[in-house]
Amino acid sequence: MDIVRKDLRNIAIIAHVDHGKTTLVDSMLKQSGAFRKNQVVEDRVMDSDEIERERGITILSKNTAIYYKNTKINIIDTPGHADFGGEVERVLKMVNGVVLLVDAFEGPMPQTKFVLKKAFDLTLPVVVCINKIDRSDARPQEVVDGVLELFIEMGAGEEYLDSPFVFTSARDGIATKDLSEKKDDITDLFETILEHIPAPTGIEDAPFQLLISTIDYNDYVGRIGIGKIERGRVRANQDAVIVNHDRMDAGKQIKIMEIYEFEGLDRIKVEESQVGSIVAVTGVEGINIGDTICDLENPEPLPFVRISEPTIAVTFSVNNSPFAGKDGKYVTSRQIRNRLFKELQTDVSLRVEETDSTDAFKVSGRGELHLSVLIENMRREGYEFQISKPEVLYRWEDGKRLEPMETVTIDVSEEYIGVVIEKLGQRKGELINITESSSGYSRLIFSIPARGLIGYRQEFMTDTRGNGILNSTFDRYGPYKGDIPTRQMGSLIAFETGEATTYGLHSAQERGTLFITPGTKVYEGMIIGLNPKGLDVEINVCRKKRQTNIRASGSDEALRLFPPKKMTLEKALEFIEDDELIEVTPTTFRLRKKILDTGKRHKFKK
Repeated sequence: MDIVRKDLRNIAIIAHVDHGKTTLVDSMLKQSGAFRKNQVVEDRVMDSDEIERERGITILSKNTAIYYKNTKINIIDTPGHADFGGEVERVLKMVNGVVLLVDAFEGPMPQTKFVLKKAFDLTLPVVVCINKIDRSDARPQEVVDGVLELFIEMGAGEEYLDSPFVFTSARDGIATKDLSEKKDDITDLFETILEHIPAPTGIEDAPFQLLISTIDYNDYVGRIGIGKIERGRVRANQDAVIVNHDRMDAGKQIKIMEIYEFEGLDRIKVEESQVGSIVAVTGVEGINIGDTICDLENPEPLPFVRISEPTIAVTFSVNNSPFAGKDGKYVTSRQIRNRLFKELQTDVSLRVEETDSTDAFKVSGRGELHLSVLIENMRREGYEFQISKPEVLYRWEDGKRLEPMETVTIDVSEEYIGVVIEKLGQRKGELINITESSSGYSRLIFSIPARGLIGYRQEFMTDTRGNGILNSTFDRYGPYKGDIPTRQMGSLIAFETGEATTYGLHSAQERGTLFITPGTKVYEGMIIGLNPKGLDVEINVCRKKRQTNIRASGSDEALRLFPPKKMTLEKALEFIEDDELIEVTPTTFRLRKKILDTGKRHKFKK
């Protein structure tokens, strides 16, 4: 018998990066009574990962739940960055509707369109939330028009054009359906969700099906499968079978040990759960995202959303520099391989392939940020390895080479438009549209090969004096656009192994910009700076000033060094060329040439 779970709503909050999803979830949790009155709660409480809090972005989808008027609302907070789009795509299978968040100043952005398309593909109803109405430069009515134009552009049906709009300030915890009305809470948002997001339905007395959309891991209970019960009831200690729509094999028999439902930030243990509920189950070793847990007698797999393919790849290899093994806890190819393949269990957008060398692995992801977060996590866990220059993944169709194309949205003031168009033109970017806003900023939209963006972000920040905003999202695979000029700068390379001295660096800084400070240990072939003239230059930064017993006027003045350029992982990935590597250890990053020996390197170039 079909039942309607009127006591339940399942929603996902989707948006472009930094439009306020996680802050809105904070307000929903606080105003629903999920926390005690005297409980100390951090801002962006859902961003629990260390890197998420440092960077101010959501990387992993998170589940939570609140109660409003005796109705349980399961909420999934999703990432906004295009590189983590795979997280959004798969969790939408768990929900019955979405709350689309749009910044009241920025309006619809590239990722807004991406996540919205995924919601349209699954015919999920949309509640549009115009957030940050407290901004001094907010333009909510113009943004409403922009959202409706986006709906029309994407071919949305009439039901989407009638989607409700709610105006919010997630930071202040207020929501209103009418801008002329002043509110002091987000009740209007709760009411709109109950009214416009349908309650889940399903057959209660049929053999159960549970589609797994997320995998978690716990040292005590092992793998934890998270998903929505599509049919029937699930009970603790129940025998079941894991099947997959793509594999269509006989399946693996398991026993569901424990069942948890979400409440606030906690998981509450329950004895059974019914159709429509989002649950976490243990005892499911060997399960993967996209698998269906079924009744033992009725193994019927459910189809899963097709995840977009990776567009960029790097090679992870064992560290073989002169300083290898001094910092890392896990340094062997076996340890690195096991860690990379373990990541595949929770990240559906990632690909890991063996190479001809047993010491190297090709890892493909959705973008530089996607891969850099994996690299950063492994570094913090104690791994030591080397990374190659990112390369885009091409496709071949009918003998023609296709490459990934990105849609780039740039917001800059008028004085920088010329230099941005010129630089992206050199990188095979095509200007699609340009609009001016009342704030004095202009919005430029380009179509550009993904490889054209590698190494450009640093240049962009320099060209716009740090005032520009650049966002990109994958668009499609298009015809190969031809050669793109590589970086214009050369590398300053250490000539010998030792410790950098002030005297040696003082001479080196005349050749370019340094990455290191006095006292830094260096080795032959290590990159210690950049040369703006475009040539690789070997420099002895370890040399010391010869001591004499003659004192000359002015010769003993203190040597002054310019502050070094601090290289983050993302900057390093953008900087290196095909003949260079990044050495990653738990304590530092080093840039190096693949061939360390100066003589061999020159001979190879010839």
